[in-house]
Amino acid sequence: MILRQLPLALALTAAFVLPAQAQSLVELFDAARGFDASYQSAKSLFEANLAKAEQAKAGLLPTVGLAMGVNRTNVSSDTTQFDRGSYGNQSATLSASQPLYRPANVATAAQGEKSVGVAQAQLQAADQDLIVRVSQVYFDVLASNDSLNFVKAQKSAVSEQLASAKRNFEVGTATITDTREAQARFDLVLAQEIAAENDLRVKKLALDQLTGKAGAAPKPLAMPVVIAPVAPADVTAWVAQSEAMSPAVRQAQLGLEVAQLETQKAQAGNKPTLDLTGSYNITQNNGSSNTTQDYRTNVAQVGLSFNLPLFAGYAIQNRIKETLSLEDKARSDLDAAKRGVAQSTRTAFFGVESGLGQVKALEAAEASSQSALDATKLGYQVGVRINIDVLNAQTALFDTKAKLAKARYDVLLGGLKLRQANGSLKADDLNAVNALLAK
Repeated sequence: MILRQLPLALALTAAFVLPAQAQSLVELFDAARGFDASYQSAKSLFEANLAKAEQAKAGLLPTVGLAMGVNRTNVSSDTTQFDRGSYGNQSATLSASQPLYRPANVATAAQGEKSVGVAQAQLQAADQDLIVRVSQVYFDVLASNDSLNFVKAQKSAVSEQLASAKRNFEVGTATITDTREAQARFDLVLAQEIAAENDLRVKKLALDQLTGKAGAAPKPLAMPVVIAPVAPADVTAWVAQSEAMSPAVRQAQLGLEVAQLETQKAQAGNKPTLDLTGSYNITQNNGSSNTTQDYRTNVAQVGLSFNLPLFAGYAIQNRIKETLSLEDKARSDLDAAKRGVAQSTRTAFFGVESGLGQVKALEAAEASSQSALDATKLGYQVGVRINIDVLNAQTALFDTKAKLAKARYDVLLGGLKLRQANGSLKADDLNAVNALLAK
């Protein structure tokens, strides 16, 4: 049985020879980080939100302004005593104001600080999304390449079976039925090969588009593949972790805090405001309507500006009611986010657990299918099995191999999606997958 498996093993090994410029998952992720338009858009939005958050602090800082003016007047008359001629003035005023008590501005500044946290959570979510998208197309290419290699190996095996059937028919030890069955199976495999080649071409284009690399070639998994179990193995621990690390939960929590500050802003509409004001004015007069003498005036002012709202047509009271309702909405959104993240985490966790079980079952099925094929070939040689039995056993073996390869990729991707679901996914998590790739 070992000797019969050698040609197939050598064929698959040759199919997995790495190209000269094969890239690892980490390398392609780094390339996508600098190329993907969606991620670049998220980064730009993050930077814009940081600048917007800084704007909220302006209400607590002083404002300073400089105003300058030049006036020129010409008075002419046919009466000498009223013929004044030209005169004018130049003035410059430096004014400043410092808020002393403005509770609404304090709440606005606090909202700005919260918006920084929201921006960071949004960027983290975009980063995690990019990790999963790159991993998805990476494993899609590998799975499609595996399918093509298995189809080619099956075509080679069916071709040998077809040649055997023809030889047996020529010597009279088999009927034409065996030849036609093998030919039909060979034609079917040819059609599958064409479809697999096209699928691989499409998957590679998707990888190129995401990473910006023409002809990106992902490294396959190193054989034998050993996939570590989920750690921790308790779904409750993953769910508990999600409340502290999930970007979606953090955004919802900050949304509630921003809504509470908005209520404080609305309530500040009934409170007084107090500002410190000051100005310094210099005016240079070149005469006036009453005198021809030049003179200069300097005026300095310092004061306090106090404002107390008395009645605004119930606008403030209704604004408070509005913000309280929006606060309740934000609280409900937070509950929904926590429940949604918990459900997604549980689904992803059990998906990985199920995938690991499928991998073990398919590994056993692969060994059983190989044994069944070997036994069927031996039975065909001694005449107790017919050609179609061999063809069916070959199809079952290669179908199992393809499913096993796909199940392994699904488990690795599922592990990343589990971390994305509970919010703990980081770029460093790709190193564990990278360690499983061929060197």
